[in-house]
Amino acid sequence: MKILGISASHQEHGLNAQMLDQVLENVDSDVETETIYLENYDITPHKYHEKNPVLDDLTQKLSESDVWVFAAPTYWRELTGVLKNFFDCMRPKFVYFKENGDTIPGQFKNKHYLSITSCYVSPLENFLTGVTDESFKTIDRVMTAAGVIKVGEIVLPGTFGMKEIPYNKKKLCQKYAKKISVKKRKDDSTVKRYIQLFFMIAVMALITMGIQIPLRPWVSGNFWLNYISFTVIFFVLLACILHFVTFVKHRRR
Repeated sequence: MKILGISASHQEHGLNAQMLDQVLENVDSDVETETIYLENYDITPHKYHEKNPVLDDLTQKLSESDVWVFAAPTYWRELTGVLKNFFDCMRPKFVYFKENGDTIPGQFKNKHYLSITSCYVSPLENFLTGVTDESFKTIDRVMTAAGVIKVGEIVLPGTFGMKEIPYNKKKLCQKYAKKISVKKRKDDSTVKRYIQLFFMIAVMALITMGIQIPLRPWVSGNFWLNYISFTVIFFVLLACILHFVTFVKHRRR
């Protein structure tokens, strides 16, 4: 098994690099690791009918690895241009284009990835406003299109003036190091997801029935009014939860 660290910081030995090192240095002894520093590569878009040795080299490294660990700071609520440029230029490698312009996962389907980012804002501000959310969303969006499976996120807020990552973040990096040291099958979490789905639906149905209680004077005795009100309330709750899980729920502390 091999884990590839992808450093997309402007500082080769900064805080994000320290977190990446903590992850890679604490994986199991039988796991091979490698780190690439994207600023050392002249990454340019692939031109039609022309070879691109840099992208071919990066593609080879990605192909040889089972888990990718992305480490990049958050600037202006977004990823660094280094990692964004990497994603943009690697797009033909990540996905296949169909005749109608749609994309399907490419050659990296079913690999796994871990995301690491940091930001200047305080832990409280990041928790309340989600400054680092867009960085994680961008990585997730690209990896989802490529069919790569998410392992987790590590975020370090309040980095202004910080020289060394705090102890609790080191422990979190070490925890994820052990987690990504085990090769997972695609369906490892299937049972867990079904259990979570069952409890989510059960709780939403209970809340919906509770909300319907004040509506009883208007819907009681009328099957269709009762059915329509239940469906609308349930749908709104489901939409809110799915939005939260899909777009909002990111590690912020």
